[in-house]
Amino acid sequence: MGFIRKPMLFPILLVLFTSLEAPHVAESASDYSTLVYKGCSKETFTDPNGVYSQALSTLFGSLVSQSTKAKFYKATSGSGQSSITGLFQCRGDLTNSDCYNCVSRLPVLSDKLCGRTTAARVQLLGCYILYEVAGFSQISGMQMLYKICGATNAAGRGFEERRDTAFSVMENGVVSDHGFYTTSYQAVYVMGQCEGDVGDSDCGECVKNAVQRAQVECGSCISGQVFLHKCFISYSYYPNGVPSRSSSSAASYSSSSSGQNPGKTAAIILGGAAGVAFLVILLLFARSLKKKHDGMIYVRQ
Repeated sequence: MGFIRKPMLFPILLVLFTSLEAPHVAESASDYSTLVYKGCSKETFTDPNGVYSQALSTLFGSLVSQSTKAKFYKATSGSGQSSITGLFQCRGDLTNSDCYNCVSRLPVLSDKLCGRTTAARVQLLGCYILYEVAGFSQISGMQMLYKICGATNAAGRGFEERRDTAFSVMENGVVSDHGFYTTSYQAVYVMGQCEGDVGDSDCGECVKNAVQRAQVECGSCISGQVFLHKCFISYSYYPNGVPSRSSSSAASYSSSSSGQNPGKTAAIILGGAAGVAFLVILLLFARSLKKKHDGMIYVRQ
């Protein structure tokens, strides 16, 4: 009576694996190299003598070399109308080693994603690089470049109030901490950073503007990221409490999660599911053999 028939095996396994599909997890120091977005100008430069290419190559080399000892660096390569200005910035919580590993990926990515455009910006989770050929028209520091709002809305009331309180603390924090600040308030984790050459007052205004964009654009979404030209903010709500962060994982740059190490947790869960499924198969197979064996004994009798 209690025997599970074979036809039920595949639906059971299907439920196991589809219900435990790995979610979009929080980004941490270990995945700082994930691409967030790219911005490429529509104009390209003609370079019959290789002047621009040489200037850009020299600029990238300078930026990458400086990333071993700085979180922000700005430089100009070439001269006159052939000059190119560029910079890199790493997230404030990355180590010098992680900063270098992040920035060193960007020149190749920039060439692959944008080619020979007169301006480009490539943003990874842990760093970004940008360059502009001389004469490229400037944009406002408050210009919104990119945003991501989580697909899940917060359940119940009170989330937006907690988030806004965390935002308020962050707005003051980026000023007092000179451009980079993270904090958490009642299960809401927030992060804010300004470009390295932005003054404290302008940084506060930029982050405040980004916060307002997040409030309007993302509403009650439990996570969001807003990138303006001169600053960015990120927030994430953890219903089960903000996970503790060691020095290596303090770089949480969250989209949505609820575990200490969501990627690892998802892998463990999926591995566990596979183990359970395999055990089910073995038990059913053993039971099937037992039934067949019992039947053979019965025939002999």
